[in-house]
Amino acid sequence: MSSPTAPVTASPILQSQPLGPLWPTLDPFLFCAHHDDAYPAGNAERGPAVPLEGRQIGSDFSRKDGWSMYHGDVVPGFPGHPHRGFETVTLVRKGLIDHADSLGAAARFGGGDVQWVTAGRGIQHSEMFPLLDTTQPNPLELFQIWLNLPAQSKMVAPHFTMLWRESIPRLVHRDDAGRATTVTVVAGALPGAGAPLPPPPESWAAQANGDVAIWTLKLEPGARWTLPAAAGAGTRRMLYFFAGASLRIGEAEQRSHAALEVVAGQDWLLENTGADTVECLLLQGRPIGEPVAQYGPFVMNTQQEIMQAMQDYRRTQFGGWPWESSDPVHGSEARRFARYPGAAQDELPDDRPEAPAAA
Repeated sequence: MSSPTAPVTASPILQSQPLGPLWPTLDPFLFCAHHDDAYPAGNAERGPAVPLEGRQIGSDFSRKDGWSMYHGDVVPGFPGHPHRGFETVTLVRKGLIDHADSLGAAARFGGGDVQWVTAGRGIQHSEMFPLLDTTQPNPLELFQIWLNLPAQSKMVAPHFTMLWRESIPRLVHRDDAGRATTVTVVAGALPGAGAPLPPPPESWAAQANGDVAIWTLKLEPGARWTLPAAAGAGTRRMLYFFAGASLRIGEAEQRSHAALEVVAGQDWLLENTGADTVECLLLQGRPIGEPVAQYGPFVMNTQQEIMQAMQDYRRTQFGGWPWESSDPVHGSEARRFARYPGAAQDELPDDRPEAPAAA
């Protein structure tokens, strides 16, 4: 059923762009990276148990041997760094991530879990990738998404949220032939998936007219499922086709992996027309429609605000860094947990799922 305010469109695809290291995004999204690292077995320090020669340690994005150290020098990952003016949403498909931040929050999460951090007026955090298995490879796969904040929310208090895979809504749809499509709903409402999880309170996703959706889609070979029209007028939708051989959207056949801006105001039948499982990430939202000024980890509306962010960070360190090192890791146990600012803590089982449908 099409949105009553949207004209019927013959082609579902408004634009198509190839997928590179950083995926193109639409307002209100700023950034989307797909990290897929085939890390080897770990050593006693939870880093790679192989020589690191030939890598630019401290800034290694080489993909040498199928993985990178990024800004880590012992453990791969991203040691403490600041953010202001937007949110990070991290969906982990394989492996574990260790989080620490200037609020005093800490977490180890993975295998379908999602972390959502509102940077607001300023936060420091680290994201390290500990290699806990010393006898087997330690594959890691994740999406990191940056969601903008409107001007009125850029200086709100920072906020740390964990969405554990056990609580994230999912829809499993079987078509007439019994072939399954699984949709995991990190943000937004999808009929049949159950009640959506509340986003952080100051997020654009928490605004009634923001119409933000973050979904992952997994279609078995031959599976057919109708992607429902977005609820809001003016919403834009990007569908990232990143796994599988071919996907039909309406009457359009897509045989190469790409970022596809899809007409948001209509239903579109999706069909996996290949022999392999198809996977997609969907990012949707009504544009914020404000100027964007960005300098590295700071995203504001004007260059003057960027300069102020830099000055504030030099002066306050956004609350300081309560950890002994810039790259803390949380032990050698494959546990999932979160410690929130204050006393609250979550402890969850780790059953090491293999690339779950959750993210």
